[in-house]
Amino acid sequence: MEMVSTIVHQLTRDLTPEEIEKSGFATYYVDHTLGIWPTAAAGIPFNACEFQVKGDPITDLTEDLAAEQKARSTYDNILRLVKDPEVCEPIRFLRQRELVHFQRFGEALRRVQDDLNFKNFYAFNPGFDVKTASNSCQCKKS
Repeated sequence: MEMVSTIVHQLTRDLTPEEIEKSGFATYYVDHTLGIWPTAAAGIPFNACEFQVKGDPITDLTEDLAAEQKARSTYDNILRLVKDPEVCEPIRFLRQRELVHFQRFGEALRRVQDDLNFKNFYAFNPGFDVKTASNSCQCKKS
């Protein structure tokens, strides 16, 4: 976030009121001047709902994998649109970092799955449920 915010700051710090108006940046400027207020490209403000957690290692690592791919896709889209080398180089760095994070989360997920040693390790929360897969469901059939 710091790197993206720095890039935004570098791109906007010397804007004139005319450039702000012409670029479509005026409504943002009215609310935030040239301060950094993280929003999605569609204008939806960042909030804590972007962080998902269930307390289940398999669920959470899968969410982490998805988050890394979403970030990589966003960086790919930025690189398709932006040609300024001062923006592209840090974005390329961030994109590469997402690839490494994706690989590490994948390795962690594989370790969790390998350590479970059950036929269907998606049937329970390995962080809490310690029963074997064959008796992990105690539900009564009606």
